[in-house]
Amino acid sequence: MTESNRQKKIAGVLQKDLSSLLQNMLREAGQMGIIISVSKVNVTVDLSIAKVYVSVFPSEKAETIVSEINAITPSIKHKMAQLTKDQLRKMPDLSFYNDDSLDYIDRIEQAVKGEENPIKDPDLLEQRKKK
Repeated sequence: MTESNRQKKIAGVLQKDLSSLLQNMLREAGQMGIIISVSKVNVTVDLSIAKVYVSVFPSEKAETIVSEINAITPSIKHKMAQLTKDQLRKMPDLSFYNDDSLDYIDRIEQAVKGEENPIKDPDLLEQRKKK
């Protein structure tokens, strides 16, 4: 099903503001050497829920960072509601997910170069099946 223009606009507003908010929160928490970006936001048809996909570098810390972000989601939602009060009537509920597509692309590039074969490596194959 395709997204409506309204969904796309809200997703764009959320993506831009969440990206800067999360970077600022990391900086304030003293987390140096970590880059976080919001790669995609999907908003439901009724505009009540937003799935936020974040990329974290270095990727080894991604799961930890995403779980910490999910733990403070109410605080993030409150700050976002204040930031977007002139653009959005109602702030959707936020849920954060790790976007590991860059890692997956890197694995494919390694396979093409002959460094590893994800088809023959059962661990990599199992990881992709779980998602």
